[in-house]
Amino acid sequence: MKYLATSTDPVYDPAAPVSRVGAFLQQFIQDKRDLPFVYLILEISLTILPLVALLYVPGLDRGLWWAVFGVFLGLTTFFFKGPFGLMLHCTSHRILFKKKYGYLNHYIPWVIGPFFGQTPETYFTHHMGMHHPENNLPDDGSSTMYYQRDSLASFGRYLADFFVLGIPKLVQYLGRTNKRTFRARLLRGEVVYLVACVVLGFVNLPATLAVLVMPVLVTRTIMMLGNWSQHAFIDAADPANCYTNSVTCINTRYNHKCWNDGYHISHHLKPALHWSEHPAHFRKNVAHYAQNKAIVFDGIHFLHIFAYLMTRRYDLLARNFVNLEGQFRSEAEVVALLRHRTRLIARVPQAVPELALA
Repeated sequence: MKYLATSTDPVYDPAAPVSRVGAFLQQFIQDKRDLPFVYLILEISLTILPLVALLYVPGLDRGLWWAVFGVFLGLTTFFFKGPFGLMLHCTSHRILFKKKYGYLNHYIPWVIGPFFGQTPETYFTHHMGMHHPENNLPDDGSSTMYYQRDSLASFGRYLADFFVLGIPKLVQYLGRTNKRTFRARLLRGEVVYLVACVVLGFVNLPATLAVLVMPVLVTRTIMMLGNWSQHAFIDAADPANCYTNSVTCINTRYNHKCWNDGYHISHHLKPALHWSEHPAHFRKNVAHYAQNKAIVFDGIHFLHIFAYLMTRRYDLLARNFVNLEGQFRSEAEVVALLRHRTRLIARVPQAVPELALA
């Protein structure tokens, strides 16, 4: 076990110097704290877009093509993927560019997003239209409630369900809840993406598979792995409680790279809270976390959680568990809590309404 230590996670420093370029770029965005996002957009645009163009060059030498693809794969999968994905997440909750430059808000999901496996509008409509409103409860198509969350076989079923039925379930949900604008955005994005894949496939099939098809498979797998870990520990007695259906990871390099994404409990409590404010919000509300026996880890992040769950290394999870306000006397007690929170939650049969007698 660990005890609550001084935070090392990133916060906004208003006294930090801003370069002339930064000062110029700040005029386009709504919140100056989001300047790192603009830098990230520029870095991605100046590296990924030229690589994509090279992969589509007709007759490019095979050896050179594979070299370019290797660089593209390394940048999109290992270097930029986390920061980009969580930038997309943050800018889905808080619009990045000012209203007068509103057209620039389409650049992330429509221009560079597909090269990271994010089909246009799908993430936004799923995350904002369904996941947050339903909060991992039964009507959330990506809910983890009905799976044994320390089982690789259960995760396999969860992943297969998402790949096969994720979009149809989302379309159905948005229609059932009368979220027509969300549904229209989802369908528009999916159709445009599919048409682009078909058309570009005739232009250069290997390049299209490399830059548009493969990233979707990788990204959706990673997103489901992340969601599984973020909602792996659920109190079956109160599954709607954000303190007990989500996880918080503090003091990890992941938070520096991915905009404090480890603070998933506070994110569900206050979805519009700026990414730089989560560490302070957590510290301010530690008593509530302790009261609810919230799951907080120090020094590990969601990939660690997933790996430890799949190997059932509850000892390693307990070793990095933060014992808030000294509630637990031993790691054995922590292990017992964690095991209890990962149990499959049985579905409650829906009552069938009786037919009125004539």
